[in-house]
Amino acid sequence: MPQVKIYGRADSLRPIRSKLSDVIQSCMTDGIGLPPEKRFQRFILIDPEDFIYSMDRTEQYIIIEIAMFEGRDVETKKKLLKLLMERIHKQLDIPTNDIEITIYETPKCNWGIRGQTGDELGLSYKVEV
Repeated sequence: MPQVKIYGRADSLRPIRSKLSDVIQSCMTDGIGLPPEKRFQRFILIDPEDFIYSMDRTEQYIIIEIAMFEGRDVETKKKLLKLLMERIHKQLDIPTNDIEITIYETPKCNWGIRGQTGDELGLSYKVEV
């Protein structure tokens, strides 16, 4: 059950939040096999004066951080990253230069979910893909 954080300027992110959420979830489903109903996302809307970024980015600049169990192979993670960049660009018209994504992986035993540690949890989807 990956956790996704999306950071961006409040004035740019708020109007597209719902559609971006759907695009991200479609990528999580198609890219790593996450069931569609397993949507865990947090949007962090930042005041423009508090969001500092390089001059070669626009006001559409977003940062996506994905925390998930370790176990997926490199090609699976690359597929997810490419799907995210491609679909966000095509469906929301955000330049690829304005999309930055980081995947953080941790052992299942480092997660606490539904009263259990992640390594004791029965999942409805595969992590080792």
